[in-house]
Amino acid sequence: MTSIDSFRADIDALSAELPAVPAAADLDAMSGEQLEESLAAAKAARGRSGGFKKQIGELDGSERSEAGKLLGGFNQSAQAVIDAFADAQQRVARRAQLATERLDLSEVISTRRRGSAHLVTQAWERLEDVFVGMGYSVSEGPEIESDWYNFEALNFPAGHTARDLFDTLYVNVGNPESVLLRTHTSPVQVRTMQTTEPPIYTVSPGRVFRRDTADATHMPVFHQIEGLVIDRGVTLGDLAGTIEAFVTAYFGGSFTSRLRPSYFPFTEPSAEFDVLMPNGTWLELGGCGMVHPNVLTNVGIDPEEWSGFAFGFGIDRLALMRHGVDDLREFYTNDLRFLEQF
Repeated sequence: MTSIDSFRADIDALSAELPAVPAAADLDAMSGEQLEESLAAAKAARGRSGGFKKQIGELDGSERSEAGKLLGGFNQSAQAVIDAFADAQQRVARRAQLATERLDLSEVISTRRRGSAHLVTQAWERLEDVFVGMGYSVSEGPEIESDWYNFEALNFPAGHTARDLFDTLYVNVGNPESVLLRTHTSPVQVRTMQTTEPPIYTVSPGRVFRRDTADATHMPVFHQIEGLVIDRGVTLGDLAGTIEAFVTAYFGGSFTSRLRPSYFPFTEPSAEFDVLMPNGTWLELGGCGMVHPNVLTNVGIDPEEWSGFAFGFGIDRLALMRHGVDDLREFYTNDLRFLEQF
């Protein structure tokens, strides 16, 4: 005859067959196959509980009530397990259905795309990367400068004829012709030499201003990058090697460079540097030279101990050449048909 103890033991054994319900996050992470197996196991255990009703009838009257409570508790637990796995199974099926019925709306927005950096900005950043890779730092300075930083410190004394080459735009601040829109980024080099102890290896990219008429190769507002090296024992050979290393790094191994004698007030000797393109033609790229001793003296650097070189060229023109654009003005007309090509 069945006893309440054996009945309780049978209920406990059947309860152990119920699969454990994991935490909500783990439950939703189960696969459809795993949920199906757990649901089947819970239903099977719930189905076997029907045979326990007969055992209740074999118990003494005082034990039947306790046995009924034990069976009822099991059935409630089993149903809760079944409901949990069934609900999770429905959620998995719903996700699968949504994934199957998902509409690809990319055609609606296929004509829209994120903008890209301006061609000049692309060239600017690429040049910075090249020179930083060569061990240079990047220096910046104000676009509105004093006459001293823009001219006098660079060996352009008042009345110097070379000032006419720049057609300066003066700002109506302070004494007449004492404040101006910088005509080159060389003032940044002056400020760097004033605040940094040699050795110095830096480039200074930035926007500059001159009284030029816009045409295919000139703009009144354009961009330059200038390099400066101050160290012991620096020679013209170091300058030529640096220019060649830059040309190769930026344009590729099929390009080379040469120096031609020239004149700049802030360098002595001075040179123009050209690039030999794969088609066999030479293209003037910029100016360079050994830093003039007067410039070093003006910023408090002893020219007997230190020497250096400087170079500079237009970023806009470099971008023009790199991408085969014929007219510099195309960069600034904001024609999307042009800009979207890059």
